[in-house]
Amino acid sequence: MEQTKNTNRLTVGTRVAYGFGDTACNIVFGMISTLLTLFYTDYAGVSVATVGLVMLISRIFDGTSDIIMGFIVNKTKSKWGKARPWVLWMSIPYCVSAIALFTVPQTSETLQFWYIFITYNLCTTVFYTAINVPYGTLSTMMTRSSHERDLLSIFRMSMAPIGRIIAVTLTMPIVKLFGDNQAAWVKAMSMYVILAFLMLLICFLQCKETVSFEQREKVKIPFGKNIKALLTNQYFWATLILWTVTCVHGTIVGTSLPYYCKYIFQNDSWMYSALYFAEAGTLVLGAMLCPILLRKMGKRNLSLIGAIIAVVAHALFLLNPGSFGWALGTSIVRALGEAPLTAVVFGMMGDVIEFGQWKTSIRQEALIFGGGSLGFKIGTGITSAVITSLLNKAGYLSSTGAKVVQPDSAISMIKNIYMWGPILVWIVAVIVLLLYKLDNKYPKIMEELNEREARGEM
Repeated sequence: MEQTKNTNRLTVGTRVAYGFGDTACNIVFGMISTLLTLFYTDYAGVSVATVGLVMLISRIFDGTSDIIMGFIVNKTKSKWGKARPWVLWMSIPYCVSAIALFTVPQTSETLQFWYIFITYNLCTTVFYTAINVPYGTLSTMMTRSSHERDLLSIFRMSMAPIGRIIAVTLTMPIVKLFGDNQAAWVKAMSMYVILAFLMLLICFLQCKETVSFEQREKVKIPFGKNIKALLTNQYFWATLILWTVTCVHGTIVGTSLPYYCKYIFQNDSWMYSALYFAEAGTLVLGAMLCPILLRKMGKRNLSLIGAIIAVVAHALFLLNPGSFGWALGTSIVRALGEAPLTAVVFGMMGDVIEFGQWKTSIRQEALIFGGGSLGFKIGTGITSAVITSLLNKAGYLSSTGAKVVQPDSAISMIKNIYMWGPILVWIVAVIVLLLYKLDNKYPKIMEELNEREARGEM
């Protein structure tokens, strides 16, 4: 086995450049996973049933695209490495497709369905996947150090919410400023993608691949054996669920909160921006504090305490769900609880790669991140589909910007989704983290791996 291993300390500049990658993705995808549904139903005039059907069918394609991209990354050969070039190659297509999402034609419902279906899948299933799977894999090719991977994960997840803050909290004021119509959304997204492209370019230029395992080039591992190794890695499933939890929470809050503010708090402009900014901003600050506690507590224990805090905070919100001030205060506390898992989940996935190599003698950076990103797709796509389906069954009325009187059943459904969704997903996180034992095993695993690799074995 020919290998190049790098456990050196990465510079702060490199970590920030890596974080820019997810900031860029979240400037675009943050809006897709939060306000896109509101845009479709209340500005483009698309029926909530049509939106839900697109989201649901699209998950069939999403379920395979990440695994396929993982194999593509493994087979990629370029002067820039395996994962890094995809950040550059897919940046412009991703940005252009994001604008296309908001240029829905005012035509028949059938044509609207096909337009939304094609543009949504180009943006999320194809171009986003072709950036995000290699981008996640890149961290494991920049360093072999578990601690450095943890710091990359923390920088990534400290900076990712900044992208969502930029897009989500500024969008409604910008849309109101530009005319409060469909054209205003197109202008807003056009502004965002320019910034996203520049950040992706910085990420590509500054983040270099320094870790390689060339055995895979000489010994071909059968497809079935690769899949079996992935599916029998119990900690892959644990991190998949934990990543899904963070994404499901973000989608529930991002998608249902604008409706909640519009119909429960009777304010569809600054209240949503204030609540989203408070939670996302606290998430950033909480993630930045994680390195202080990480060495003392470990990823699992820190995340478990945080998940418990998130459950308790949202339970307190349920005591007075009609108060904006109470919602603001409890969302800040909840975000402090969300921060540890959100910050270290990708560091956990780096450890899962080492565990998988130790268990099966197969190293699967791209496949683990590709398979793991299913959690992101499940969290955003299926959750959005479920929310729109529930709203449709409750009789929600779509419009093209005009004010409509929603039936009581729709108002009640909006309230229930935001009240009960977040607490349920964080209870799931608590259960999974109680069963997660890899932190304790990791030092011994790495000791054995180093001995095997010194002998030229995997």
